Amino acid sequence: MLPVVSIVGRPNVGKSTIFNRLIGSRKAIVDDQYGVTRDRHYGESFWNGRRFNVIDTGGYLPDESDVLVAGVREQVHIALEESDVILFVVDAEGGITSLDQAVAELLRKQDKPVLLVPNKADNDERTLNATEFYALGFEQLFPISAINGRGTGDLLDELVKLLPEEQEEEEDKTPKLAIVGRPNVGKSSFINALLNNERCIVTDIPGTTRDSINSRLTYENKDYILIDTAGLRKKRKVKENVEFYSTVRTDRALKECDIAILMLDAMRGFEAQDKHILREAEKYNKGIVIVLNKWDLVPEKDTHIHKEFEEYIYSRAPMMDYVPIVSISALSGQRIHKVITVADRVLQERRKRISTPDLNDFINRILKEKPLPIRRGVPLKIKYCTQVKSNPPVFKFFMNIPKELPANYRRFIENKIRQEFGFEGVPITMTFKKK
Repeated sequence: MLPVVSIVGRPNVGKSTIFNRLIGSRKAIVDDQYGVTRDRHYGESFWNGRRFNVIDTGGYLPDESDVLVAGVREQVHIALEESDVILFVVDAEGGITSLDQAVAELLRKQDKPVLLVPNKADNDERTLNATEFYALGFEQLFPISAINGRGTGDLLDELVKLLPEEQEEEEDKTPKLAIVGRPNVGKSSFINALLNNERCIVTDIPGTTRDSINSRLTYENKDYILIDTAGLRKKRKVKENVEFYSTVRTDRALKECDIAILMLDAMRGFEAQDKHILREAEKYNKGIVIVLNKWDLVPEKDTHIHKEFEEYIYSRAPMMDYVPIVSISALSGQRIHKVITVADRVLQERRKRISTPDLNDFINRILKEKPLPIRRGVPLKIKYCTQVKSNPPVFKFFMNIPKELPANYRRFIENKIRQEFGFEGVPITMTFKKK
């Protein structure tokens, strides 16, 4: 996984401007108003051949000085937990403040590399005056102007030197199952239920990432790696900061895994963040399983209630009706093994390969069922197709005018492929080329 660089400091020192400069876009909102950043932002940067994630911890903080200090302290604690390198940003124009000193005191007590960055050093005078920040107790000081880029090259040169060395490791082909979802839906309870069950053998794996806890699971003579994205290792009274970093953690887990197991709280329903996670998993072409946890709390269960839950979820995410849904109780252990069984089934579907003759026979049949439309007086024709990749599946279609193929016909082809060949829980990629 990519190294992480966090930008910390008191409000209104230009953290979001530095963030935008490093990732090369205006993703974070920048304004002179105090504490304008109310959301955390993260993106990817590249310098001198090294890629790394950048996190802007800018966040809104209240005006009261004691609460403000506590809020900044929270951000620093989380940054220390999650980051490989920390950029400590101060204001070269305004000088040292008591809040700067409070942040510096926290950062000096740990062993993560810290680069002190006096921002707004827009001219030679401010660059010279920035030396006063050596009083904060850090050896490496890089005055910059995030607005015009002055000094940022030297900062980045030093930053990439401090990133952990990239290690080439033998690729572990063991399937990876990421347990993802909103906080408090029962991700940890589910992992613990598997950990404590005599039918499963679970062993810790040395952490491949700092912010998720991986375990090796053996179930029915098959090995899996579980990626638990639930919570930080050290429990702290951190609120929105943990919430933000959990999105970073989820994004990393989705990129790393083979199967994304999205856990929902059956009593809380399906929310916008759940839909976002599904879309991200689909974007990364991961296998997907939805798990309804806390099923034991659902009142008045009958033979139709699970079907009603499925219809509700599919109505909220109508293009995801190929994703299987399993109801469990992590607390009682009810059906927890079915999740692994279904995930394994999706793994097999992800690896499925359809022969070219079978695929073209099928395409000829559906073209007779629903002929291709005519565009500008020219009948559209699919000449042949082939599956060019599995795990995940990719199909390539060759036709006369691919850009004229309507989106609804593409959807029709995908639905028919699923009806004929399955691919349960697996996003299908279709490309259309001119021939």
